[in-house]
Amino acid sequence: MNTSISTVIAFLESVHPYDTLPQDELARVANSFSRREFNAGEEVYHAGEPLNGLYLIKRGTVEVTEPSGQVISLLGPRNSFGERGLARDGLAVTSARVTEDAVLLLLPVPEFRRLIANFPAFERFFSRGRGGENRGNDLTTQKVGDLMASRKPIAVSVSDSVKVAAQKMRDAKVSSLGVIDGDRFVGIVTTRDMANKVVAGGLDISVPVSEIMTADPVTLTPNSLGSDILHIMLERRIGHLPVVEDGRLVGMVTQTDLTRFQAVSSAQLVRDAATAESIEEMAAVTARIPKLLVQLVGGHNAHEVVTRLITDIADTVTRRLLSMAEASLGAPPVPYLWLACGSQGRQEQTGVSDQDNCIMIDDAVTEADMPYYAALAKFVSDGLHACGYVYCPGDMMATNPQWCQPVRIWRQYFRGWIAKPDPMAQMLASVMFDLRPIGGQASLFRDLQAETLDLAAKNSIFVAHMVSNSLKHTPPLGLLRGFATIRSGEHKNHIDMKHNGVVPVVDLGRVYALVGELEPANTRARLEAAEHAGIISASGARDLIEAYDLIAETRLENQARLVRSGRKPDNFLAPSDLSDFERSHLRDAFVVVRTMQSAVGQARGART
Repeated sequence: MNTSISTVIAFLESVHPYDTLPQDELARVANSFSRREFNAGEEVYHAGEPLNGLYLIKRGTVEVTEPSGQVISLLGPRNSFGERGLARDGLAVTSARVTEDAVLLLLPVPEFRRLIANFPAFERFFSRGRGGENRGNDLTTQKVGDLMASRKPIAVSVSDSVKVAAQKMRDAKVSSLGVIDGDRFVGIVTTRDMANKVVAGGLDISVPVSEIMTADPVTLTPNSLGSDILHIMLERRIGHLPVVEDGRLVGMVTQTDLTRFQAVSSAQLVRDAATAESIEEMAAVTARIPKLLVQLVGGHNAHEVVTRLITDIADTVTRRLLSMAEASLGAPPVPYLWLACGSQGRQEQTGVSDQDNCIMIDDAVTEADMPYYAALAKFVSDGLHACGYVYCPGDMMATNPQWCQPVRIWRQYFRGWIAKPDPMAQMLASVMFDLRPIGGQASLFRDLQAETLDLAAKNSIFVAHMVSNSLKHTPPLGLLRGFATIRSGEHKNHIDMKHNGVVPVVDLGRVYALVGELEPANTRARLEAAEHAGIISASGARDLIEAYDLIAETRLENQARLVRSGRKPDNFLAPSDLSDFERSHLRDAFVVVRTMQSAVGQARGART
């Protein structure tokens, strides 16, 4: 294969939705792209001109503006632009100018339209939010509150000396300070003020900071948009903007924050993880996931998009660790397959995830070969733990010899669980029915999955037990339209949005998949497939999917809120943090879930 094409393929594999294409299709698309180089300041196209195709940024930055000249996007590597015009009459509806030397890949119009017509992932991606050229990393539509650094703003009193202000800036490693009078925000002082007014101006460092500050500067509120930041910074040529609410300083947005925002994307994190040379480098990548979570949630992305993108990073880290393990241990004696279960298996990871995994080994393996796979499992599991995917409390990991076995043993496991569905078998089956191949020889699982689904669906007793198991997690509904919150401990008066929120729907989705022999592991995909297969009615499916969407999105919004406040994300939500409107709708969603659980339970009773 041509080296340049191989390079394009490798790049496209890190860009969504190209990463969803089969390898032969990916090669065809890579061959369709042409390479264009632009210098900073050059115009790519002007509003009203015919478009030659869809542009994809490989290197550099591009500024997209409305015909009025208003900046609507600052795009970086792996962002596309031009699709709005292509979706209409082929004429550009915006203008695009390179702001930093760039390499752009151009996909011809016919090829772009062929992909839209034939691959649902492309149609969904490029039809989503056509109001702007950039999805998922468009800071212009982000709330200012989502762009602020999570730490509290650093401030000095109006009576503090210039020396005190300089020391605070040095110690906090910041380039600006808010100036307050009591609780009231009155001004801002920056390193430029220090240089121009103190050092160059020969001012004594003992004078009050009020003598060098900018008094009553332009400010924004947390509800302002990223476009407001861009417009003010560009118009006034300033690099710091105080964020003020009710007269109090609540944050500071700087050019560095904007650069950091543009640099944090799932594609960039995937690329950084895939090229990491050490576990420490990978851990530094996964440490950026909370910021990505805040960005994706703030961008109003659907929950299944957020969790898919976050899971993609875990998948990449796992595959990189497998590669590093093989480089250290040597080639495996026989083929194997690393699989994820739990939230990673379902592609539903959030800002809080432990690891659940296993290994299936080709039946040609010998007892003498097994130490290799034990060492492989330890290397990868320890690496995942170091990257924040902590060890599973229930030991559902490949390091447990029970979950590192030849395919023939796995076949025995599944047959045994189905034949004798005691409580332990139900629990294990529930976990293992969410398996998804991550790295290795996928064919080791393909036949086993189809065989197991067929065997399980035909065993009415096993299905009944799985239904019973799915009803153990119940929505947190209390009396008088209230919530049943946790009664004591660290999370008193909170709702567990995992075990009492999303898990009841996850369990229902798994039952539907079992009954219908449906292959998807993702919960939302299972619900949609169950509707199409007639397992649940169209109205029931619609209600359940909408309820699940609301519950899952509320969970993510709460995690993002915790990150923005400087805390670690978790699954516990205080109903008091929600408005009356939000509480009412969340409770209605829980009622839908309980109703669907009751329907499943009644159907089981009718069969037994």
